[in-house]
Amino acid sequence: MTEDNAIRKSEKRFLLAQRMTYTLLAIILFLYGLIAIRNFLYPIAFGFLLAYLLFPIANWLEKKRVPRILANFITIIGVLGIMISLILLAYSQVAPVAGELPKLIDTGIRNLSAMLAVLGDYFGFDRSETRQLIQEQTSAFIASGGEYLQDIFSSTASTIVAIGLLPVYIFLFLYYRTKFAYFLLKIAGPTRRKETIEILREISKVSARYMGGVIAVVTVLCFLNSLGLWIIGVRFAIALGIISAFFNFIPYFGTLLGGLVPFLFALLVENDPVLAFRVVILFIIIQFIENNILTPNIVGGNVKVNPFFIITGLVAASIIWGIPGMLLIVPFLAIIRIVFSHIDPMRPYAFLLGEEGTAKHSISLSKIKKLWPWAKKKVDKIQDKN
Repeated sequence: MTEDNAIRKSEKRFLLAQRMTYTLLAIILFLYGLIAIRNFLYPIAFGFLLAYLLFPIANWLEKKRVPRILANFITIIGVLGIMISLILLAYSQVAPVAGELPKLIDTGIRNLSAMLAVLGDYFGFDRSETRQLIQEQTSAFIASGGEYLQDIFSSTASTIVAIGLLPVYIFLFLYYRTKFAYFLLKIAGPTRRKETIEILREISKVSARYMGGVIAVVTVLCFLNSLGLWIIGVRFAIALGIISAFFNFIPYFGTLLGGLVPFLFALLVENDPVLAFRVVILFIIIQFIENNILTPNIVGGNVKVNPFFIITGLVAASIIWGIPGMLLIVPFLAIIRIVFSHIDPMRPYAFLLGEEGTAKHSISLSKIKKLWPWAKKKVDKIQDKN
């Protein structure tokens, strides 16, 4: 009996190890597949989300007895016209900076060399040698930039092709949306029909609210950033404001990366540390406005994914799909959370992805108000003692 138990335990261990190996292999193959066909998948993913964003307009036209094909064409062409107009307007403001870019880069390199030479002199290095070393490294970097530019061009060409396919995917998702919905209902079966409809409604609401909200936030930040940079006296305020605002399509890190552009411009090109400090203060204020006023009121709290998985998801998505992955990961995490929350075995994973369970540790205005009387009494006691 003892030998039989030992054999059974060893068999169970072997089956467990075999299952874990197959699971790990499946995950590796899945990730490899995502990386291998990224240029095929991410336009479809963008088309899926943008179709949800444009669905209310197309659906409204259909209710006005416009045929579905014509309603989809009107919606897509109308939105494309607005987007192209906005892009041309933004380009007209950014073009002056692009024209002076070589001169600005040269000025920034010279100022950076001077700063590092002064810093090297403080630590006992010779200024002229430090300047020469920086110039050599800069020249080597520029000389090796040809291959890098070729890579950028090839990736840009594939991106242009993907953008060209976006309207096609959006049209197809809008046209076949009923067919896709019935397909999912047939898979779910009659018993889960009501729950599947609820999942589709939640996904539609979250996707449209998130995509539309992010676009609206970035548009508002274009004006805020440009106005703020103009007030503190930064050259090319509108161009830098637009460039820094576009980084906000990336959650959490967007404002930091966007603020880095005018900060480096003020510090290296303008060679003005005081102006750079003003830029830092400005973007701290803008970060506060964006986090506490714009995003909660425009985007809303529909995503309901906790920051840990958003940040780790951003890092993982940037490794797998690059910038498109960083733009797509948040709404897809929200969709995964919605689907998991309606499947009993997956509810623990939905709970893990969501924001529930940390309410007592969060900072809110009501908690600050509750703490305020205690703090006020303590201050009064200290003052009485003095």
